[in-house]
Amino acid sequence: MDEKKVRELYAKASLMDVFNNLHSSKNGLSDEEAAKRLKKYGLNTIKKAATESEWRTFFKNFTSMMAILLWISGLIAIVSGTIELGIAIWLVNIINGLFSFWQEKAAKRATDALNKMLPTYVEVIRSGKKKQVDSKNLVPGDVFVLQAGNSIPADARILSASSMQVDQSALNGESVPESKTTKYDPGEGEYAESNLVYSGTTVGAGNARAIAFATGMNTEFGRIASLTQKQEKTSSPLTAELNRLTKQISIIAITIGVIFFIAAIFFVKYPLAKAFIFALGMIVAFIPEGLLPTVTLSLAQGVKRMAKKHALVKELNSVETLGETTVICSDKTGTLTQNQMTIHYLWTPAGEYQVTGNGYVNNGKVEFNKQQLWYEENPDLHKLVQIAALDNDTTVEPNKNGGKPKILGTPTEASLIVMAQKAGFDKQKVLVKYPSLRELPFDSERKRMSTIHRWNDTQDIIFTKGAYSDTIKQCDRIQVNGQVRKMTQADLIRTKKANADYASRGLRSMALAYRIIDQDTDINKIDIAHAEQHLIFVGLATMSDPPRPEIYDAVKRCHQAKIRIIMVTGDSKLTAKSVAVKIGITSDKARVISGTELNQMSDEELRQVLQGEVIFARVAPEQKYRIVKNCQANGEIVASTGDGVNDAPALKQADIGIAMGMTGTDVAKDAANMILTDDNFASIVAAIEEGRAVYSNIRKFLTYILTSNVPEAIPSVLFLFSAGLIPLPMTIMQILTVDLGTDMLPALGLGAEAADPDTMKEPPRKRSEHLLNKHVMIKAICWYGLISSLISTAAYFFVNYQNGWPQTVLAASGPVYMRATTMVLGAIVFTQIANVLNCRTNKTSVFKKGLFSNKNIWYGIIFEICLFFILTITPGIQQVFNTTTLAASDWLFLFLLPIPLVLLEEARKWLMYHKKNN
Repeated sequence: MDEKKVRELYAKASLMDVFNNLHSSKNGLSDEEAAKRLKKYGLNTIKKAATESEWRTFFKNFTSMMAILLWISGLIAIVSGTIELGIAIWLVNIINGLFSFWQEKAAKRATDALNKMLPTYVEVIRSGKKKQVDSKNLVPGDVFVLQAGNSIPADARILSASSMQVDQSALNGESVPESKTTKYDPGEGEYAESNLVYSGTTVGAGNARAIAFATGMNTEFGRIASLTQKQEKTSSPLTAELNRLTKQISIIAITIGVIFFIAAIFFVKYPLAKAFIFALGMIVAFIPEGLLPTVTLSLAQGVKRMAKKHALVKELNSVETLGETTVICSDKTGTLTQNQMTIHYLWTPAGEYQVTGNGYVNNGKVEFNKQQLWYEENPDLHKLVQIAALDNDTTVEPNKNGGKPKILGTPTEASLIVMAQKAGFDKQKVLVKYPSLRELPFDSERKRMSTIHRWNDTQDIIFTKGAYSDTIKQCDRIQVNGQVRKMTQADLIRTKKANADYASRGLRSMALAYRIIDQDTDINKIDIAHAEQHLIFVGLATMSDPPRPEIYDAVKRCHQAKIRIIMVTGDSKLTAKSVAVKIGITSDKARVISGTELNQMSDEELRQVLQGEVIFARVAPEQKYRIVKNCQANGEIVASTGDGVNDAPALKQADIGIAMGMTGTDVAKDAANMILTDDNFASIVAAIEEGRAVYSNIRKFLTYILTSNVPEAIPSVLFLFSAGLIPLPMTIMQILTVDLGTDMLPALGLGAEAADPDTMKEPPRKRSEHLLNKHVMIKAICWYGLISSLISTAAYFFVNYQNGWPQTVLAASGPVYMRATTMVLGAIVFTQIANVLNCRTNKTSVFKKGLFSNKNIWYGIIFEICLFFILTITPGIQQVFNTTTLAASDWLFLFLLPIPLVLLEEARKWLMYHKKNN
């Protein structure tokens, strides 16, 4: 039997049938029977998905395609006789793998620290006696007690209830608590049965006894967790892109190696063995050994910056995926909104009053603050605030740490208490004057709550609040400007219109009324029907779960970045659309689709709808998952946000799942790729910006590395195709010095580059747009690389020119040759200084971004200058790298070299900027 039918069975069955089916009674199970069932059903826990072993996770960092390419290139270097080089390449791979493993391990520790488990203890009835047991030991058939503030440990049928309200937002996304009673009512939407409670939800108010019929993985909470765990994990877009890049680079390197091998044999007449070793050296030279460390560092820096902005990333590759995001499927409650009901307007027949931080504004003109105790001057508002505060059993306790106040009761009643506190109403002081005598608790049938208070020596007063449609029926009188009179048809029409106007704006209305009775009435014997009749209508208190203050700017930035936001919520259609339009997610023309309507749509119809403005309301967990999957079928890169267990399948399916750290369930956090430690939607936008920066930085690195390969290759081309008449202007060891020595640290500095100012004003990159594209190739080879090649080649011939060339033959050894090759190496090193500065920005001036704002690059520049200096002055090393000491004029030339190159690139960027704007 499927889960829905099981729920219906226990919801519709009589209590006797429930007891018989579970072989239990109102006195619960015996300890012996509970122990037997614990062995049969297992612990009442949510099992986590099987994770990779630490060893497998560890070795995964050394077996990516790029890592394998480095292992092979290191081996080639050793085979070709450069053992030190091969060991250096392998060390780069090992250090990078260890760093990646450490980063992901640190993220996992932080995630584990955030996870909150189900309640530890529960009060059960065993053999007719109450006792505390670990909630892990709860079994089907156990009768347990629930009170306000308790988390519910199992799926259960209610046996008895008093004013029971349950916050089910973790399961269904609905911000309004559900009323729970012993009577069956199917309710509206998923998990709305009035006599069932579910594991992982919370008691907002009241108390109850219930009998568990499902525990652990058999609960709805567990079922959704299981659905999430069955989903296969897919590789990230960055992993796929790096694999593609590895293949491209391998093909390029091997092709160049083959060309140089053939050229060495036919043009220079090298023996096969020597030509092969020469070609192997060129292959190693064209493999960017620094790519993997740069990618890892870029991702790690992104993780670090995101953590400062309250976004905890569990896996490094998830950082870049964020940057590709084209659609955010966002829950409403607690994600876009504050998950905190707030009073916005008070309405009386005499006028409307807007709630502000300091008090209220009457029709936008007259402001009253709490020091003036304005409600005492306005009899209608005075009465309304009295009813709101006194007909209320919720308490709001201030948070000592300055966070959100602790609410003992329902969010709806808490909003009324907070409103009264803003007005300066001292509830405890007033209760001394008007002591509470009796409470008539809220229930889902009449949708009202009343309290009876001593009013004066001869009279008592009944305060009543409840849903407008159910309360107005009980009112036959109305208070206007302090005067009570009979309610007319015109009065009724006005109140209905006011209620409808608020509903159209996504606000909930609560009606407030009262009645004065003589003390000769026995209040302990008066029934609810008699007490709540002939009421005097006072007004409406309207409320909603308000949007987060920072959400407006976050949504605006998403629109600028061409990222669509699709609201997917368990709330009503009216509320969902009102919030979406208010915060700017969609226009008023957006289509709102309910879960029921979604069930009737084919996937093809859904994919069509997802291309336009759309909002989803009253959706079930499986439907959220379906929405995400069909967005992906449309070619979208989807980020899905959520905090409840109902969000977990969608979080797992999405390209990037984002869970709330403060209010999120354990299942949601496990399913997500990223956790917001402040539950702030704005943090997602900041994280997307970092993700885009990471991809941009990897591309900047690629441009930088390819640039140096061009001047490295040109000398060898001259040597080969001149049939050896032009001695090799740059040796293999010098080429590898640039790749693994001087280029490495500045390149890593590019990995830590902050996002460009216009990053969030560009659309997300297309999946078809690859790291190595024509723009990178043109910039690296035809612009930066060509300039560097011309300068380095000119430096070689200029040194020879100073020493008699072309009248004399180019030297193939000796001091002149060593000085010429040293200047070629120096020219490449110093042009790369200009190139790394030029690569820092794509369109913006590097001076506008801050020439010295990236200290890591300057540390790298200082390091490469020092390394080059050491290579030119140290005996022994000079012989290995074919270098020599340079004159002061040579050093002056090299140090001045980057200046015109930077200015030339600045001029190009300026021209491109003005061309685009014109």
